[in-house]
This record gives sequence, C-alpha cells and structure tokens, in this order.
Amino acid sequence: MTAELVRGQNHPLSQVRLEIRVSAGRPVVAAATLGDENGKVHGVEWVAHPGVPTLPGLEVSRQAAADHRLAVDLDAMPAAVHRIAVLLALPTGAGGPSSFGSVAAPFVAVTGLDGTEVATYTLTGLDAESAVVALELYRRQGAWKVRAVGQGYAGGLAELLTDQGLPQAHRLAAGIHDAVAQGLARSVPAPPPRTADGDRSRQAAASALGPDQSGSPYGPQQGTQGSTQGSTGPYGPYGPAQDPQGPSGPGTGHPAGSTPTEPAVTHTTSPAAPATGGPIDYSHPRRQSAPPPPPPTAPPAQPGQPARPVAGDATGWSMEERLYNQVWGMFEDLARSTAAFRSAVDFADARLDKELDQALSDPRSRIGGQGDAAREAAQAKHAQLVDRAREALDRDLGQLGAEADVVEPALPAAYARWDNPVWHAYRVPMEMPMAVRLGDLHLPESDPLRIPMLVRLPLERGLWIDSGTTASSGSFADSRELRRLAMESAVAHIARLLAVHPAGEFTVHVVDPAGSGARELTPLVRTGVLAAPPAAGAAGVAALLGRLTERVDLVHMAVRGGAADSLPPGFDTAQQLLVVNDFPHGFDDRAVTQLRYLADEGPAVGVHLMMVADREDADDYGPLLDPLWRGLLRLTPVPEDHLADPWVGHAWTYEPALVPPGSQVLQQVLAQVATARTKYT
Repeated sequence: MTAELVRGQNHPLSQVRLEIRVSAGRPVVAAATLGDENGKVHGVEWVAHPGVPTLPGLEVSRQAAADHRLAVDLDAMPAAVHRIAVLLALPTGAGGPSSFGSVAAPFVAVTGLDGTEVATYTLTGLDAESAVVALELYRRQGAWKVRAVGQGYAGGLAELLTDQGLPQAHRLAAGIHDAVAQGLARSVPAPPPRTADGDRSRQAAASALGPDQSGSPYGPQQGTQGSTQGSTGPYGPYGPAQDPQGPSGPGTGHPAGSTPTEPAVTHTTSPAAPATGGPIDYSHPRRQSAPPPPPPTAPPAQPGQPARPVAGDATGWSMEERLYNQVWGMFEDLARSTAAFRSAVDFADARLDKELDQALSDPRSRIGGQGDAAREAAQAKHAQLVDRAREALDRDLGQLGAEADVVEPALPAAYARWDNPVWHAYRVPMEMPMAVRLGDLHLPESDPLRIPMLVRLPLERGLWIDSGTTASSGSFADSRELRRLAMESAVAHIARLLAVHPAGEFTVHVVDPAGSGARELTPLVRTGVLAAPPAAGAAGVAALLGRLTERVDLVHMAVRGGAADSLPPGFDTAQQLLVVNDFPHGFDDRAVTQLRYLADEGPAVGVHLMMVADREDADDYGPLLDPLWRGLLRLTPVPEDHLADPWVGHAWTYEPALVPPGSQVLQQVLAQVATARTKYT
C-alpha cells in the first residue's frame, strides 16, 4: 500500500534498490546531496548533479526535464553516508518561471524497480521559492526511511546548498546551471506511458480546473534565513521529530564521476511538454480526480473592521487537515505577536535606562528641577511605547480569540477538548486522524486564550507524565496527590489515543508493579479496553517487557530482511502502547535495559512508551537513564511553562487535557471502544 506523505512525515523503506520519480509539469533540475550522521555534506564530491550525475549508489538525471527518474542503491552507499537529500530547482534563464509558485506543484514518488510506489509526496504550498529539498532518505540503526521535507529557498540553488553546509555553494550552483544550459548530456526519450490507474504524472492539458488550493500541511513557518519553508517538525513547539542516528564509519569522499558499485537502473527524462493553451491540471493524483473545494470564505466584514473568522479557512484536502493547519497558524500568530510585544517592551526599557543615565550623568541636570523633568519625560516616553505595543498585542489577541471561538466548536473529536459536544456524538473512527490533542498551550500575555496542543500520529516520541514535584506544583504539598493527578492525566491521554484509532489498531499494555494506580486505572480495566490486566510484581514486569522486546526484534528483522509481509499468522499488527506507572519500582537491571531498548527502537515499528514517573525516583541509576528521559515528550498533570517554541523560544505553559469533574464522557467513549474491540476480535 502506498504511503501518501505530508510534510514532515516519514515512512520505512523495505527495499534497497529504488527509483525516485519526479513530475513537475515544467522542466526542473534534479540533484542529490549525501550527508553524514549529522547531515553534513563534506564537499562537492558528495553532490550528484547534471554535471556529475553518478556517485556510488546514486545516479541523477543529466538535464532539466519535466519528469525525472533518479536511481538509488542503498546497499551501495558508503558507510559514512546516513542521509540522501533530493533537491529540485528551476533552471535559470531561458525565460522560464522564476518560482515554484507559478508552476504546478511537483510530485515525487519513491518506487521499486518495478514501478510499485512505496511513498509519494506532493510539494504544495510553495510560493517564491526556486529551489526545494523534496525528500530525504536517512539511515537509522541500520534501516532506511524516507521523510517528506518540502523546505524551499527563495534564494535558489545557491542558498539551498549553502544551507547544506557547502562552502563552495555559489560556485557549485553556477556550475550546475551552466551544465544544464550548455546541454552537457544527451537527451533521451521519455519513459513509456503508464496505465491510467497507475499514472501519477502532472500533464499539461486544456482543463477548466483552476489552480490547486492545497497548501503545506503545516501552514507557513519560519526557517533558515532566506527560506520561506521552515524546518520545524510536525510537533511544532514540542520539538522537531528527529530520529537518532546510528553509528557511522569514517568519513570518506566520493571521487567525481565514480560509478555505483552495482549496475544502476536506466534513467529516462523527458523534455518539457509543449504548451497546449490551457491551464495545468495538478490535482492530487491519489485522493481525488479534481482539486478540493475551496476553504469556506468569511462573511463580508464591516468597513474598517477585520474579517470575521471562519473555521477551516486554511488550506488542506479535508476539513480535518484544514483545521489542523488553522490551529498551527494560530499558534504561529500568537508566538509572533507575543515576540513583537516583548521586543517592543525590551526596547522601551533599554531606551528608558539610556535616557535616565544621560540625565544623571550631566551635573547641571541635578540642580533644580531639570533632572526631575528629564526623568518624567523619559518615563512618559516609556509608558507611551509600552501602551502602543500592548494596544497592538490586544488587537492581535482579539482577532485570535474570535478565531478560537469559532474553531474550537468545529474541531473533530481527536482535536477537541473533553467538554466539546462532539464527544457526545462519538463513534469509533474508520481511520487514524492526522494528530491528537494532548492539552492546551498559552503565554502569560495571552491569558485566557488557549491554543490546542496537537501532536502528529503515529507517535514518534514517547510520553512522560511527570509525577515529580516542581515549582509549578508547589501548591500540592502531598506528593501522593501529585502522583494521583499524574495517573489520572495519563488515563485521559490513554482513553483519547484509544478513541481516535480504528477498532483493533491500537493496543494498550499497562505495568503497575505495586498496584498504586489501580484506582485511576479502573475505567480502563472495567471496560476491558486493555490488552490484559495491568502487569504486577517483578515477574509481571519481566514477562510483559520480554514479549514486547521480542515483538520489536521480530518486526525489525522482517523489515530489514525485506520480508515485512511474512510475519507469523495472527501477529498483532496494531500500534502498541506500553504504560509504565511508578517507575522504577519492580524493575531490575535487565528490565531497565529492555525499557530503554523499547524507547529507542519501538516507535519505528509501532511500539510506543508512556511513563508515569518521577525522575528523581530513578536517581540511583545515575546518568544511565538520561537518554531515556530526554527522548520522551514531558507532560505535566498541572499547568507548567516547560515547552519552548522553535522560533523565539517562548516558554509556553502546558495544561493537560483532563475530563471535567463529574462528566461521564470518558466512560461512554471507552464503552464504545470496548464494543468495537469485541466485534473486531
């Protein structure tokens, strides 16, 4: 089954010999860079481009074309190579388009040698960019994955290569464009046409369809200088989804013009399709045969008033995706508005200090009322600047508040608070959503505005519900009360994760060695949504961890051996969640080692971890467990400002998504999940 990727999403690769097919509707230049475990490109000899089209395990097209096939042999990659970035750029000169915003959205597919698609990605949302990193193949613990990147550069190929760390970037970019312009390579015919059912190319045709309205699934983001597409991962303020890299060998360069160690597949490219006089049809090749309906438009605003907000007015192929993008945009807007306010206040403070210093440094101003007058004037200017900044912030907050008022009621269950009426109409879904809500975020200046904290699915990081005492939890003098709240918060998260997955596609295991969380776990145990009763005692912990470790080993071996479809009959292919309460109680050294292994290797094969623990309880292990804690997304059972955004580093206050006191919604939802689970099994 083909994986249709969105920006930031990854997918495992079960084959080592691949083709990367590009369809752009207009001629583009295709290239690729090789990077080490840190993503560093060591020199021009690590770049495959039309002037030097072959490197060990890699071959790119020799000319600009509307369609490309790049050959990749992952087994032939040198040990030092851990990343392969696929680059697309518009050729310079010749009167062609100057940005991707004026051409059809490029479509990229990773296929086997037989043409079977493994993963696809449509690079929507590009505007002024003339070069883009389309895909990245990367090695993790000996296995390869593909990630949809979509990071564009308005400064073109030179800026892109500079961002890749190449000191000779401008010279190399000029050489690549010269090679394309001078036609250093032969022109070869286009590949034979595919069947209508398998066609994924963009074609120039006289169509009545207008421009595609789809955009980046993450909305506009800020990234490196000159880039209009950010490098922030799908987690937004919760940290980019970056996989730890495995060990690497010594760095080795690749001589220019070298050939792959094994025969590469034949490359075919085609010249640009002739103009037909009609607009280009670049409707999504997989989801539907026509562009999505445009987002809802806001009703006309009164003269002099801002436009009235509408739920779902962001870009996307579905209302769910539009709402996700809209929430992300609200988060960005609040971050930028608050940053502008804080910057203005800092400027006003610095100006006040400077003017006061100047007034006091002149002895003449200390006599009579001159000094007092200078201080009053400086303070008046300071107040005026702060008032103006606050007025601008309040205006932005008013608009965001109005938008939140219409967006919150329209959110689907996966994104909604527990008190949203959508849960009263809950039905077990048929497919997994894009993301799930794990709480709310806000800043001190924006209270009471709350932005939903949406985390992409499937989870790529484990969750840590911190039951330890912090400055924010100081009002809870009783540590037992804080542990109870942590477990209660964990149960709400578990219930939501179960509720947003289709029946039989999410399995939950619980470790509660001493039974300290039995009361809070009652709704899960009573409804029967757990895979088994919570594991108790050291023996129960060892047995459950052993089974999950064997599962991870088995799936890893199957994937690395290219035999993912040969797992034993009856093998549970559902996503697995291991919930560990009261760690490290009941854990010996072997169990701790297994837990670390599951945290590191489990997410890649669908085994995820949720810890409900106080880090100080595990201090006896010293720094041994530091990588475990750092690899988890820390959540708290009480509000705490411990999450930072990726742009300006605001300390965002996180509030958990808890069920309102006295509400029966949790029991009702779990009952439906249990019923669907029974029918499925």
